[in-house]
Amino acid sequence: MRRRATLAVSAAVLVTTLAACSGGDDERHSRDDVPHHEQPTDPATTNGPAPAPETDTTGAVEVDEVVARGLEVPWGLAFLPDGRAVVTERDTRRVLSIDADREVRELGDFGDVPQDGESGLLGVAVSPDFANDRTLYFYVTIEQDNRIVRAELRGGQLSVPVAILTGIPRAATHDGGRLVFGPDGYLYASTGDAQEGSRSQDPQSLGGKILRIDTDGNPAPDNPDPSSPVFSMGHRNVQGLAFDDDGNLWASEFGSDEFDELNLIEAGNNYGWPEVEGSAEARSSPTRR
Repeated sequence: MRRRATLAVSAAVLVTTLAACSGGDDERHSRDDVPHHEQPTDPATTNGPAPAPETDTTGAVEVDEVVARGLEVPWGLAFLPDGRAVVTERDTRRVLSIDADREVRELGDFGDVPQDGESGLLGVAVSPDFANDRTLYFYVTIEQDNRIVRAELRGGQLSVPVAILTGIPRAATHDGGRLVFGPDGYLYASTGDAQEGSRSQDPQSLGGKILRIDTDGNPAPDNPDPSSPVFSMGHRNVQGLAFDDDGNLWASEFGSDEFDELNLIEAGNNYGWPEVEGSAEARSSPTRR
């Protein structure tokens, strides 16, 4: 097993661009200690000198601007070419847009999607060719599995979604759910182990993996196994995916008892779960594969 550029984090703080929104308790991480500033002061609109900056900001997260209020467990966030934000609400299964004037509109509703713990309507990604195909991609829970679906956005409303990849294990927790298109044009999806760590080390299971597929749900032809959507394995519950300016893929991952992780993802790598939590090099006697 190879592990590359792994950062173990014992206490993580997540800052979102959607402030003052309600949320659930995901795993052991509480969001209740994030302060909300109702009306940030703009020195340009007040009399007298601007207040001196605070010097002790230990543990504090300051909200620069409130974009939207009253959202119900906002989970996925992506941006359309015109600058509008598309937001999914995990528990209500609604898909919303937020425009430049901060107006929130409903684009669609996934209806009877079951919601249990961390499952529900999760990630969203915008097609790289959205100007032509008007397509959005979603990661969603149904009765039997998690799956990736796509739907067209026309006339301000979503079409009936069509599944492109099914059979991703589901549970009340550890559902993964993040979606992002890479600079190579392929769709990357994070999945969780659905409460069974053995899935993460099973190359035949879609659980505990990062997947890489085309826009029809087929494995990318240059995947480590061209017949499989699996791009990397050994994950517990990846909740964040992002590409840096050099095209490298990074994944943030919930740990269990000791460490969260930030990993540089490389094709075919095994990131160790459940044998390894945190950096393998930091463990006294890790089991390597």
